[in-house]
Amino acid sequence: MVSGKEFRASLRRPLPGAPKHKGCRVVPAFTIQALQKGTCVVPPPRCNALKEQPPKPTNFRTNYKRGDFPIALEANGKRISWKADINKLDYHHYLPMFFEGLSETENPYKAFAQQGIHDMLTYGGPKIFPCIPQLIIPIKNALNTKKKLVMCSTLRVLQHLVKSGDMIGEALVPYYRQILPVLNLFKEKNVNCGDGIDYSQMKGENLADIINETLETLERYGGEDAFINIKYLIPTYESCMMN
Repeated sequence: MVSGKEFRASLRRPLPGAPKHKGCRVVPAFTIQALQKGTCVVPPPRCNALKEQPPKPTNFRTNYKRGDFPIALEANGKRISWKADINKLDYHHYLPMFFEGLSETENPYKAFAQQGIHDMLTYGGPKIFPCIPQLIIPIKNALNTKKKLVMCSTLRVLQHLVKSGDMIGEALVPYYRQILPVLNLFKEKNVNCGDGIDYSQMKGENLADIINETLETLERYGGEDAFINIKYLIPTYESCMMN
C-alpha cells in the first residue's frame, strides 16, 4: 500500500520540460510506475476529436484504374461522359462502388465519383431504394475522415440521396446512429471572423451550415420518427417542422 505522504510526493514530481532532478526516470501516467520514487510522469496525450483522419483505402481507385466504370473523360478534359445507358446500369453493382469514392480527395477520382453519384441519383428512380444498406458504410467512412471538403461533398450527396426517390428518407432513419454522431462535433463550428467576411458562406462551403441543411432535409423526408432520432444523437438540433 502507498501511504498518503508518498502519494502527495508523487503529485509534486516535475513534468517533462521542467527542470529534472538527477536520476529522474520518465514513466507513463496512470501506471504503477508513476507511484515509484525518482520518477517524472509524462502527461497523457492530448485528445483532439476534430483532428482529420486519413481516409481508409477503398476499391474505387482500383476499379477506376482497371476501367470498370462505364464513364470517360471527354476530349476537352472538362466533362465526363457515360459510355453506357445510365438507365440500364446495375445499380446494386455500380452505385456502392461510386459511393466508395466519396473519401477521395484527388482528381480525377474525386470528380468521377461525385459526378457518377449525382447522375445515378438523378436517373435512378426506384432502383436506388434497394441499394440503401450498401451505401451506409461508404457515407460513414467519408464523414469520419473529418476533412472539411470531403464532409461537405458527402453531405450534399446525402441530401440528393434523400430527395432522389420515395421512402428513401424513411429508410435512412435506422442508420442515423452510424452516420450522424460525427456531425454533432461540427454542427456549431461556425467561423468567427468578427467584422470580416466569411467567404465560405458565399461559396456554400460552410460546414456548419451544410450540416444544418442536411439535418433539416433528413427531418422533412424522414417521416414522423426522423426528428426524435436526430434529437437523440444531436441534442442541439431544433425541429424545422414544428417551429
